[in-house]
Amino acid sequence: MNHPPIFEFLARRLDNAQVHCAEISSLADDVDLDVNDAYTIQSLLIDLRERRGETVIGAKLGFTSEAKMAQMGVSEVIVGRLTDAMRLGDGDDVDLTRFIHPKIEPEVAYRLGRDVGFDSDITDVAECVDAVAPAVEIIDSRYRDFRFTFTDVVADNTSAAAFAIGTWQPLQPVGNRAVRLTVGADEIVGSTSAILGDPVRALHALGRVCRQQGFTLRAGDVILAGAATAALPLTADIAHCEVAGLGTVSVKGVRP
Repeated sequence: MNHPPIFEFLARRLDNAQVHCAEISSLADDVDLDVNDAYTIQSLLIDLRERRGETVIGAKLGFTSEAKMAQMGVSEVIVGRLTDAMRLGDGDDVDLTRFIHPKIEPEVAYRLGRDVGFDSDITDVAECVDAVAPAVEIIDSRYRDFRFTFTDVVADNTSAAAFAIGTWQPLQPVGNRAVRLTVGADEIVGSTSAILGDPVRALHALGRVCRQQGFTLRAGDVILAGAATAALPLTADIAHCEVAGLGTVSVKGVRP
């Protein structure tokens, strides 16, 4: 597919920012983009990562809270892609020098037990899920001073940087469960209901975006449903997340 050369330039600019941990100015400073343009740039960005040997292993949702939607002036979630290079193990050390200004969020993760077919409007992502788990996501916007537009975030693969997942549990309703995230002495508490009222609704929203943008979802893919609380800065401490009834997951920030 042919794309305007500026889209490829912007994808390389974002990729270089991630690879070299060097923040950049808002793309909106240089070019006007609509949401479809932004998803095209995101796809080109993922193409660059795949050429380096990374494999897409799932998707993540952003703007899943009403407050964040209102702040950004939007009414739909956004979707980014997860790759195997972003995956961390539960309890792993995380090299903070990999990131520009990392933050961490508590999440609910779902696992797909079969491919999702988007050739009709009948198949729902939620029908294809076979497990659920607590998770944390590290976000790392590549934009200077966190100054960005809605389309900037989409193009930047929704600030995706890394993630870790706790023990998978048999699929069960999540609804309204208490969530607690600590990073060292800092603590934030909340509820899984902050994710669109119920994290399962994120799966429905994911399906809509995937149909619109032509994304594929395969058996084994991981879905991060969205943040259950505001993010905390990820520092050289243990970050620990607990989701009531689902379990815990942790990582430790380190500076080699």
